[in-house]
Amino acid sequence: MFEVKDIKETNLAENPVVAQMSKYNHEQILFCNDNATGLKAIIAVHNTILGPALGGTRMWMYNNEMEALNDVLRLSRGMTYKNAISGLNLGGGKAVIIGNSRVDKSEALFRRFGKFVNSLGGKYITAEDVGINPIDMTWVNMETNHVVGLPGKSGDPSPVTAYGVYMGMKAAAKVQFGSDSLTGKKVAVQGAGHVGEYLVEYLAKEGAKVYICDIQEDTVNRVAKQYGANVVGIDDIYDVDMDIYAPCALGATVNDETLKRLKCSIIAGSANNQLQDEAKHGKIVMDKGIIYAPDFAINAGGVINCYCEVASLSPEWSMQKSEEIYQTIYNIVSRSREANIPTYLIANQMAEERIESIGKVKLPL
Repeated sequence: MFEVKDIKETNLAENPVVAQMSKYNHEQILFCNDNATGLKAIIAVHNTILGPALGGTRMWMYNNEMEALNDVLRLSRGMTYKNAISGLNLGGGKAVIIGNSRVDKSEALFRRFGKFVNSLGGKYITAEDVGINPIDMTWVNMETNHVVGLPGKSGDPSPVTAYGVYMGMKAAAKVQFGSDSLTGKKVAVQGAGHVGEYLVEYLAKEGAKVYICDIQEDTVNRVAKQYGANVVGIDDIYDVDMDIYAPCALGATVNDETLKRLKCSIIAGSANNQLQDEAKHGKIVMDKGIIYAPDFAINAGGVINCYCEVASLSPEWSMQKSEEIYQTIYNIVSRSREANIPTYLIANQMAEERIESIGKVKLPL
C-alpha cells in the first residue's frame, strides 16, 4: 500500500491521496493492511448527513493502489447519491479489497477486514458487491455487527437490484419509444453475473432479444442456454445492433471509444460509474439522442434491499420500493429533456437537494 515516506516527503495539499479525497469531498478514508492474512483494502466514507454510510465491499485485482483508490472514491460518492435519491436515511460509503476473488479469499482475510469495519464504530455499514458473496459476509460478521446482506436476513441483493434496473429500463423505453414494453427489443447485457443473470431472466420472460457477454465462459454459456440468450465476445458487445445497452459489469464502459461503436437508443444497466467521464460523456450521450439512465438511480435496488435489513422492514417492502425506480428514472429523463440538461446532472441535483434539505432538519435547535 502507500508508504509513509511518500507522504512525509510531499506537501499535504499536494499529496495525491488528499487531492483525490478533496476532489469528491469525502469525510474519511481508511487504508487497511494486514500482512498475516494478505489483506489490502480501502474503506471510503463519503457523506453521513442522511445517516450511516452504507455501501458494499468489492474484491478486485486492481493494477495498482491508486486505481483502487479512485474506484472506491467514485463508488462511495455514488452511494451517497444513490441512497439520497432513493429516499433512504443512509449516507454513502464503499470498500474495496485488492485481490483475486477466485483464489485469494479466506476466513482470516474477511475476519480481519471485519475488524477494520468495526473500528469505524458504525459510521460505515458494509455488504456484498462484485467478487463477494453472502458467505464472505458471514465471516466479516464474526468481527462486526455493521454488515448487512447476510444469509437468512435480507440476503443476496442481486434479485432486487435486477428488478430495479428492469423497471428503470422500462421507464426509459416509455420516454424513448412511447411504450414501456420490451417485447422484441434488442438488449445487450454486458456481464452475466448475479445481477446480469436476473436481468436476463426478466428480459427473456418479456420477450426481448437478449445478447450477453462475460469474462467467465462457463457462466455466460450457462445463462445463454437457460434463457435463450445470444453469446457475443467481450469486445464485440459494443458492435451489436441493439436498442438498449445494459452494462452490468465494471464501470467506465461508456467512453470515447465505445461511443463511436454503440448503436443503442438507451443505456440502462446495473454497473456503477458507467460514464468514464461524467461531464464529457454525459453530454455526448445526450447530444447523440441516447437516453442514459443514471447508474446510481437505476441500480438502487441492492441498497434498498440492504436498508430493509437495517430498518427491520420486510422483503416485500424492498420490492415495492424498487418498483418506484420506474418513476424516478421517468422523472429524471423527463426533466432532462425539458431543460436540455444531461440526465446525470439532473439526478445529481435531485440527490443533492434531498441531502441539503434533510441536513437542515438535523441542525441543532
